[in-house]
Amino acid sequence: VQLQASGGGLVHPGGSLRLSCATSGFTEDYYAIGWFRQAPGKEREGVSCISSSTGSTYYADSVKGRFTISRDNAKDTVYLQINSLKPEDTAVYYCAAALSEIAIVTPDKYDVWGQGTEVTVSS
Repeated sequence: VQLQASGGGLVHPGGSLRLSCATSGFTEDYYAIGWFRQAPGKEREGVSCISSSTGSTYYADSVKGRFTISRDNAKDTVYLQINSLKPEDTAVYYCAAALSEIAIVTPDKYDVWGQGTEVTVSS
């Protein structure tokens, strides 16, 4: 299994970004893709996840209403739409795969990690 995150950049407060996580190599029928972020000097934080079979989603309280996770099965890609960006959203964002269909974003429950994509929110 491989994952590759992209789409980060420098954005003004209030702006939007769509992050992409391209996936490949799954042999499992049931798995979850999660998004995480890690700000400088802070622990990695789970943001959202989506299940492979049902498409059910989970969001951390800190991002509800601003972040939307979605998937395009034809492209084997999971997206994270981030709206109304705030300076505190500045972090490196990672996508990861849990090789079972979980609905939590605890980092140690995820098995395969992609490289991060950096999001900077600044005026």
